[in-house]
Amino acid sequence: MAALVTVGEFSRLTHLSVKTLHHYHDIGLLAPASVDPASGYRRYGTAQVETALLIRRLRELRMPLPEVRQVVETTDGPEREQTLRAHLERMEQELAHTREVVTSLREMLTPGQPALDVDYRFIPAFRAYGVRDQVEREQIGPWCERVFRRLGAVAAEHGIAATSGATYSDEFFTDDTGEVVAFLPVAPDQEPADGVELIDLPGGFFAIAVHTGPLTDFDRSYGALGSHVAEHCEVAPGPIRELYVVSPGDVDDPTAWRTEICWPIQRIPAPKG
Repeated sequence: MAALVTVGEFSRLTHLSVKTLHHYHDIGLLAPASVDPASGYRRYGTAQVETALLIRRLRELRMPLPEVRQVVETTDGPEREQTLRAHLERMEQELAHTREVVTSLREMLTPGQPALDVDYRFIPAFRAYGVRDQVEREQIGPWCERVFRRLGAVAAEHGIAATSGATYSDEFFTDDTGEVVAFLPVAPDQEPADGVELIDLPGGFFAIAVHTGPLTDFDRSYGALGSHVAEHCEVAPGPIRELYVVSPGDVDDPTAWRTEICWPIQRIPAPKG
């Protein structure tokens, strides 16, 4: 038979601090079985121990409180399973990202890293289907996933086979928010399409380096290419371009991804020697 215990005793039963139990009560996640109207003393039922332990386990998995509430309150087994599965998938992605960052850090601390190969190229002006937006740096991943899915659907509908890319304004880097234009090259006489705009990208000279593999080390490729440009070239105004030669939409294996980073320059520097 269930019994009522003080909040201190319930804390010992569940390994949840009194402060945490008070917070869960305040937000309506785990209310005491009774509250004395005169003293305000809280008492919990021993039948609530399993619920409290469930909440504790979910929080140990860093599940957000709204999702914890959904798991605790729902009586729908499949819905609860879906919430748990979605959170575990996010944790697996975070773990994979952590491993990539650790690998990158070890490589950074290993002496004798190979120099970045830099190519110079003139890219003529071209027309493209485009999607432009003001994007926060922290949201660039979801934004790209959504927008390039849209461009991919347009490409399939119109039979377009081309390397997509994006331009990134200076403000995107300096202010963490700026204009990003995702583009898919098309023929000069391409007809308009729903959900995208026809844009004309200017031609110009670029210093280009290829980043291969996961995007964890993307900043290192940017740093190496930008340093090369500062040391050997005259920088031209205009946004940096990325060309997604092999993208996450093409293959699932991150080691196969290939991105060309295109840094605008005034002219191709004269060979040394």
